[in-house]
Amino acid sequence: MSAFDILKERGFIEQLTHEDEIKELLEKEKITFYIGFDPTADSLHVGHFIALMAMAHMQREGHRPIALIGGGTAMIGDPSGKTDMRKMLTKEDIQKNSEALKNQMQRFIDFSDNKAIMVNNADWLWNLNYIDFLRDVGVHFSVNRMLTAECFKLRMEKGLSFLEFNYMLMQGYDFLELNKRYGCVMELGGNDQWSNIIAGVDLIRRKEGKPAYGLTFKLLTNSEGKKMGKTEKGALWLDAEKTSPFEFYQYWRNVNDADVEKCLALLTFLPMDEVRRLGSLKDKEINEAKKILAFEVTKLVHGEEEALKAEQAAKALFESGGDLSNAPSSEISTELLGQKVLDVLIEAKVIPSKSEGRRLIQQGGLYINNEKITDMDFVIDESLFKDGEMLVRKGKKTFHRIIIK
Repeated sequence: MSAFDILKERGFIEQLTHEDEIKELLEKEKITFYIGFDPTADSLHVGHFIALMAMAHMQREGHRPIALIGGGTAMIGDPSGKTDMRKMLTKEDIQKNSEALKNQMQRFIDFSDNKAIMVNNADWLWNLNYIDFLRDVGVHFSVNRMLTAECFKLRMEKGLSFLEFNYMLMQGYDFLELNKRYGCVMELGGNDQWSNIIAGVDLIRRKEGKPAYGLTFKLLTNSEGKKMGKTEKGALWLDAEKTSPFEFYQYWRNVNDADVEKCLALLTFLPMDEVRRLGSLKDKEINEAKKILAFEVTKLVHGEEEALKAEQAAKALFESGGDLSNAPSSEISTELLGQKVLDVLIEAKVIPSKSEGRRLIQQGGLYINNEKITDMDFVIDESLFKDGEMLVRKGKKTFHRIIIK
């Protein structure tokens, strides 16, 4: 099977600029392609995961990936899919974030022996001469056509800054630079990048008279069409400091039944026969498929050891077996004994605020050692700690160990 067939079968592909040519190209040649990642945070999140997996599948079939860190474009901010302008970052922030992203990508992509390249578009964008850029690149862009692009439509009502309007030109210019420097002939990205990808394809074809191609993947959405990867704490990050391996594991363990097969296809390397078998399981049996999904995805992102720990913690919490020591936990001082429950939970970072805690109790969602708490003035004393530990549960599936020191 070619890389095209693999991406197609696993459900990655959403749109292509030249389908027949791309299919033939990926079957007959080994190409250099790129995916861009703007360093707007110091970690990638699960929304980037599909891009990393697509990159890994392409590399496994002999194609060379370029991971482009957007140190230059992050100074502008991509308006695609955004209703508001992004927060402006300093050069120092962008540099720090870029280093963090590099470290994360190396878990998925093999950068040894020039099998993949990592570059930063700050290398050519930071020192551009604006007049030269307008004459050389801007002349090839039609404002009328740009205004019809999907990425700008959301912003037209609220107002689109001229700063962001330049983003499409810069992304197109990135593709041109990578084509000249490394022979890069294809850009891949999420479907929200379609307009920006077309801009680069057109720019190379017009300026260089060479073939260039674009391909977008489906965004990671659930069966109701909503974006996946949001938790009560915000984004589902790939950094263990931001989202613990246990929380990460639990997210995939609890996906809807209807989303299991799609997630297995997109986010693991399991053979498709096995993916289809697991996806066809029904009722209680689908839980086994969810456990496999959670383990495989956590193993890819955090390594096998952390995946095993998360699996053990989940067994301890939900199946009364296994090692509880890897469940989310925090320590409190003995000085807090005798304090009211909400004060202790805030100190242990189980709840963000008293109002959140009150709401949890009112809705019947707070349990201590599996006993429902209904009294806002409930006092935490030493008798609640077995072997120095107390187990707090929020709702059905969020557990937290509080350890007394």
